[in-house]
Amino acid sequence: MTEHRSVGERRVVIAGGHGKIAQHLIYLLAGHGDRPVALIRNRAHEGAVRTLGAYPVVTDLESATVDELAKVLEGADVVVFAAGAGPGSGVARKDTVDRAGAVLVADAAEKAGVRRFIQIGSIGAGEPIPDGTDEVFAAYLVAKTAAEEDLRARSALDWTIVRPGALTDEDPIGEVSLSEPPLARGSVPRADVAAVIEALIDAPSSVGKTLVLTSGPRSIAEAVGAL
Repeated sequence: MTEHRSVGERRVVIAGGHGKIAQHLIYLLAGHGDRPVALIRNRAHEGAVRTLGAYPVVTDLESATVDELAKVLEGADVVVFAAGAGPGSGVARKDTVDRAGAVLVADAAEKAGVRRFIQIGSIGAGEPIPDGTDEVFAAYLVAKTAAEEDLRARSALDWTIVRPGALTDEDPIGEVSLSEPPLARGSVPRADVAAVIEALIDAPSSVGKTLVLTSGPRSIAEAVGAL
């Protein structure tokens, strides 16, 4: 399958392209005339992301090189890091995917000359880890924090970090709280996270900011506009 691009489309490359937030994002982008590209690890997921409207690229962030990935990112308008080791993974893969994978994708974006970079983090990142936290979840927060710190040091990228609250699979509400920390903990549907990310792509006021996202009182357009 050859990737096609029309004049005026934004080419949005999504690392972790088969994840739940990524699938919502692909659907939104494709429906609005953009050209999402889904980086996936499992070739069996090609059909699923194509059906949603994305061009699939099979690549493993735990083994790909910066040069290999930069070739995929060439010509992109935006890179979204939505990858994660996922449920059932251990301490080691929290580091190799959630931290090292994020660093790799940011390195490749710089090499490919793609400035706009949106990274999905987690609420609780950048904060002290409470006593008694599960070992694997603690490793996840450490990895997310390290990925954020790496991204903040990059002057070649117009980055935004989004820290969603507890993720749910409920239908989108379309109303959120979105602000720099601190923000009271809460939950948010994955579909709303995707809609916020789409809205942030062309929001210059979000560049260089770490934003906490939960369900809240404002429409997504209002919340992004208030930044």
